[in-house]
Amino acid sequence: MPERKPRKDAARNRQAVLAAADALFARGESPEGVTLAAVAAAAGVGKGTLFRAFGDRPGLLRALYEARLEPVRKAVETGPPPLGPATPPQQRVPALLDTLLCFKLDNRRLMLALEESGSSSPYQADHYERWHGLLDTMLGQIPGLTDSDFTAHALLAATRADLVEHLAGHECVPRERMRAQLANFTARVLDSGPVRGLANEG
Repeated sequence: MPERKPRKDAARNRQAVLAAADALFARGESPEGVTLAAVAAAAGVGKGTLFRAFGDRPGLLRALYEARLEPVRKAVETGPPPLGPATPPQQRVPALLDTLLCFKLDNRRLMLALEESGSSSPYQADHYERWHGLLDTMLGQIPGLTDSDFTAHALLAATRADLVEHLAGHECVPRERMRAQLANFTARVLDSGPVRGLANEG
């Protein structure tokens, strides 16, 4: 029976794979071009090692996403204002959406690949449910704002990776203009009450 590799080798291989995938996404022209074979070759490991560490391509994408997102997650969970939990929701919601937009602008190909991976709806993905749940909770704390569940979906739709890619890549909207547009849209949503005659329908 072959001897199992020490854990430190497995951890080193995992980091090598994540670094290789990171570099490939950074310089690749399309998310589809970053295949498991390409990542394994760039990391200098066999595909079996990659499968053992991550399971499949969506598993690798999720691991890379979580690694890149770690500073944001810490800021949201335990950090100071404007992202941290002590921030009033009227300031925290725009700050969170701006942070998500910037993250997706900085990781455009990875986020496209992540949102397109798998056969299920992107709305059922763990990362989407996490942000929706957090936004839903924040919005529910704002006096006078109703239907926080739908509002959270609508606000997150403005940061979808395919929309970000379309605006940044095809329409060439500058980063700061995109951030300003999202901030203005968010402010209008948070400041508006229910539409007269529609609030109680459905």
